[in-house]
Amino acid sequence: MNIAVFSVTENGRKLSLRVGGLLEAEHKVSRYCFHKHTDDNSAVFWNMGSMVGRLFERSDAFVFVCACGIAVRAVAPYLGTKADDPAVIVMDDCGKFVIPVLSGHIGGANRLAEVIAERLGSQAVITTATDVGGRFSPDSFAAANGLIITDLKAAKEIAAEVLDDEKIGFCSDYRHGGLPSELTEFGVCRTGICVSRDTGKKPFPVTLNLVPRNIVLGIGCKKGTSAEAVRKAVSEALEQHNIDIGTVSEAATIDIKKDEAGLCEFCGSMGIKLNTYTAEELMAVSGDFESSGFVLETTGADNVCERSAVLCSGGKLIMKKTASDGVTVAAAEKPVYLDFEKEITL
Repeated sequence: MNIAVFSVTENGRKLSLRVGGLLEAEHKVSRYCFHKHTDDNSAVFWNMGSMVGRLFERSDAFVFVCACGIAVRAVAPYLGTKADDPAVIVMDDCGKFVIPVLSGHIGGANRLAEVIAERLGSQAVITTATDVGGRFSPDSFAAANGLIITDLKAAKEIAAEVLDDEKIGFCSDYRHGGLPSELTEFGVCRTGICVSRDTGKKPFPVTLNLVPRNIVLGIGCKKGTSAEAVRKAVSEALEQHNIDIGTVSEAATIDIKKDEAGLCEFCGSMGIKLNTYTAEELMAVSGDFESSGFVLETTGADNVCERSAVLCSGGKLIMKKTASDGVTVAAAEKPVYLDFEKEITL
């Protein structure tokens, strides 16, 4: 995570230094101190709101060591939706309490607050009703298992039904374990959760469709191919096969393309990792792949996109090679196992 830590007072500066040290091994932490109380390892700000605005789009979490009101006013102008906003946490400058105030489940604020509190010896103050009552939360389940929430209104209604002790239906195209008592796979339920790539499946009057982000793209391209050409080829191929681009989690190609500027730029803009493999590794993958003598002669592998997608995913090919303007695209689906006891990873 990209975490921005803000402090206002001298005590806050010292605490922000401790927080940064506790998190920097696992996350990218940047500290921002008010100009009257700063140090050599922090950036300086005069206006917190302006600095937050500059960082908002590229930060996964904000930790404010200050009064809650100051933090709320700083982030308020930039807030969008629950699904998109970063985690926001507030701490008093004595380090007694760690309070998640925004994006507790989806953004991971609750979990991050618990981690900080545990390492500081402080108290995490969790206020979300499902967490306080130890009940099932659709937001937390989705975030922990890498699922896309397609309808926040339905998610909110299901959370309310859980608190009212109403049974929630559940169906899934994927294996799962640890089904909580609040959910049932049997009987008639008014509200329910459906985990599938098909968002048209509505088995309940109020259905929350959760979609796995588990598609791996295999991409091959000519030298000098632009990022826009890659983007166009990918978009057209996925649309043709009715695959939501939002479900893509990774991309893969042959190692000789690891520094291909257009491909790297495309993956960076998508926020996905580009995995690369040698020709020998690709040729060792078993399966029914389209073979090209020209590609074999030039790269050492007879098919880059299909083989790399399958190898990276560890699953099955769901979209065979599609070619457009010097770009080849294939897609494979990573196996999914839904674990209801899994915690959000930061």
